[in-house]
Amino acid sequence: MATTPIDMIKSVTGKEIAVYKEDYDNSQIDQEGFLKVLLTYFQYQDPFEAEDISKFIDNTVKLRELEVMKNFEDSVQALNDNNTLFLNTTNLIGKKVVYKGDETYIENGKGSVGFELKKRAQYATVYLYDAQDNIVAQKEFNNLEARKKYKFVIDDPQIADGYYKVSVVAKNGDEKVDSDIYATALVSGIQKDGSDILVLFKKGSIKISDIVEIGGEK
Repeated sequence: MATTPIDMIKSVTGKEIAVYKEDYDNSQIDQEGFLKVLLTYFQYQDPFEAEDISKFIDNTVKLRELEVMKNFEDSVQALNDNNTLFLNTTNLIGKKVVYKGDETYIENGKGSVGFELKKRAQYATVYLYDAQDNIVAQKEFNNLEARKKYKFVIDDPQIADGYYKVSVVAKNGDEKVDSDIYATALVSGIQKDGSDILVLFKKGSIKISDIVEIGGEK
């Protein structure tokens, strides 16, 4: 972080000199800023009563050491927080979660799909596709509002257990209306990806921030 002078004054030669307050937090300055403060300290010393500059430098070094230690402690704390979140997230393994995505899990012929439209629409149809792109279930909704959550509940024993692709076709007149889809996944594992934690399921992975509900449809 570059050091910003508190004020500027002119010397007898007309040259501008940066002035810093004596209580400026030296632990927060970089090398360039430190040299500026040091030079300013020299400029304003009484030449007949010069102080021992070593004490000034020693105090500044100690402040820098404290800053480095504080940064280290903050990094360790962040790492601990991340590990704690990771361990807590492992409790999701074997459970269903509702997430923002388009692959939904059906078990015993039951499941559900939620969606929200970004604009109002006259109608919307939700489709459920199998791995061969065959439509195995669908439902039509009419006179839909924007940003209201709608749910398609699936209850058909003829649908085999597994994951199905979801799509929502919505229109307002001839205008196509986009939507956000909320599907269900069965968590199979947890993975770290740098500082991020991902929830794994058979069809891929889910960011923690994309999970909106834990439990899903019974």
